[in-house]
Amino acid sequence: MQPNPIVPIDFPFGFELRWYGVLIGIGVLLATLIVYKRAPRHGMPSEKVFDYILFALPLGVIGARLYYVIFNWSSYSGDFWKIINIREGGLAIHGGLIFGLATVAIMAWLRFENFFNLMDLAAPAIALAQSVGRWGNYFNSEAHGGPTDLPWAIIVDGQSVHPTFLYESLWCFLLFIILLILDNHRKFDGEIICLYGMLYSIERFFVEALRTDSLMIGLLKQAQVISAVIFVAALVGFIILRKRQRHTFNSRYIR
Repeated sequence: MQPNPIVPIDFPFGFELRWYGVLIGIGVLLATLIVYKRAPRHGMPSEKVFDYILFALPLGVIGARLYYVIFNWSSYSGDFWKIINIREGGLAIHGGLIFGLATVAIMAWLRFENFFNLMDLAAPAIALAQSVGRWGNYFNSEAHGGPTDLPWAIIVDGQSVHPTFLYESLWCFLLFIILLILDNHRKFDGEIICLYGMLYSIERFFVEALRTDSLMIGLLKQAQVISAVIFVAALVGFIILRKRQRHTFNSRYIR
């Protein structure tokens, strides 16, 4: 039996609230709370995080939608209202990350603040928001895999399929715990966001292979291509930033 995507509450004027939006909202609220509480660990007043969230969150949502629409243009061409209607799904996490990170980078540059320190603060919370938000795909019966007879399969259109949303949700929750622990013992700015980029990309690359509704770049699944690019970029960034930290340490303390 497929889940009902509509929250079972009667609202005035026939308004319907969808679980997709509710779960994404819960994920964002939890992420905001975690960043707010942990900001002092990164040398930042807790209230300052709202300056970044106020801009990064809406632009991230716009980026997630634009990314999805661009790679699925044949389904949206010529229909503006369909393009902006996100209640039934259609947000690509890679687009949201690109726009969100770009927003933080520009704001940090304008404010003369440490971008990598800010992203280390945000990385665990981003993983948690993804973990919760992925359940919106379950209620929309989307982002699932192909047929399987595994005992944890879900039913979509009368067929047992891989719950790929669940695989990613569990991985992102584990990633949240790992990054939270590592953030308490980080050795250099940028360490946590680079680890997030590598670890999330590994999972997404392999889980995407199971999905049946992937966005495509020609004959390739775009999420796999982007995941590979992000993994390499994060690995290179990790190596460079660690070497920079070691060089700074040696310059200060070894004469």
